Amino acid sequence: MPIDFQNSTPLYIQIKEDIKDKISDKRLGIGEQLKSHKELAEEYDVSLITIKNALSNLIDDGYLYSRVGKGTFVAQRATNGSIKHHDSIGLVLQDLKNPFFSLIAHEIEETAYSKSYNMLLSNSSSQVKKEENQIKRFKELGVKGMIVATLRKELRPPKIIRELLDEGFPLVMVSYVKGEDIWYVGTDHEEGAALGTKHLIDLGHTKIGYINSPSNNSLGNLRLNGFKKTLEKYNLGFNPDYILELDDGKSSHGFNSGYKLGDVFHTMNDKPTAFFVYNDLSALGFIKRVQELGYSVPDDVAIVGFDDIEQARYAEVPLTTIHQPIEKIGATAIEKLIQIIEGKKPEVRTTFAPTLIVRESSGTKI
Repeated sequence: MPIDFQNSTPLYIQIKEDIKDKISDKRLGIGEQLKSHKELAEEYDVSLITIKNALSNLIDDGYLYSRVGKGTFVAQRATNGSIKHHDSIGLVLQDLKNPFFSLIAHEIEETAYSKSYNMLLSNSSSQVKKEENQIKRFKELGVKGMIVATLRKELRPPKIIRELLDEGFPLVMVSYVKGEDIWYVGTDHEEGAALGTKHLIDLGHTKIGYINSPSNNSLGNLRLNGFKKTLEKYNLGFNPDYILELDDGKSSHGFNSGYKLGDVFHTMNDKPTAFFVYNDLSALGFIKRVQELGYSVPDDVAIVGFDDIEQARYAEVPLTTIHQPIEKIGATAIEKLIQIIEGKKPEVRTTFAPTLIVRESSGTKI
């Protein structure tokens, strides 16, 4: 149907219905790739965000599925309105704008595709309610299993995850969660924090701070434990005044949140000479701001991040960081999920060792 700009129906809904009509009358066939977002925006004469909203709704409803880096495709649906998911799995991630999650999605999708499984991708956009609805929707659509990175900040899994696991639904977590009976793939976060902290100690720093996630975030506190234990191991006192905390808003854990803490550092009378930072995005934002304020990295303040995202390597001051083996995490998560779907019993919890990647932001011995 043509888009009616005088119609009170939201444009993304009109586009959604138009694409559904094209699928229904077979102008778009099963497995067929849609045009790019830009091409669709030009075709419908709307903004890119309108196209993204329309396609996101169609993915959530099971009409389309996304292949990371490849495009959007028409999904196979049964006549009763649910997808024929004998070969489909659901992937529910926190925020695809975050490089860590986009890399996880890419690796999972590539491995799933190589094993003849379609992947339905869902981005919860840092909204807990949306995350729950997407998990329920995938279940209703009949996916064979799911891989989830939950937004919940507790160590224990949220109720909806526990209910699925208790009924034997194949589900693998790729965000840290506690529980020996929970299928999980990830990194040893305490060890990663220990590696980063020890590196700064080895360089001669004794006044080391930690830029942490909000205090109610279990993963941040896990890394904080590794930080504290390492200071204690090398007979350095833990100074709570050296702990800066990222905000708890939508920018939490991101570039902007780290950037804001540059101003906090500037006002500190007793400044640390080095920081271990919760993640790379926050570290890069922090570095940007302190440089604007006239500080040199690493001469005035040395920095170590966590994740080893691509931007860390190519930053103005290349970032020393803790590498998470994202390729292994993604590939192992989908392989474990498929084994569970097939009735096999893989290792319940798989934890990979992190590694230290040394670049310019931490400098040399002082």
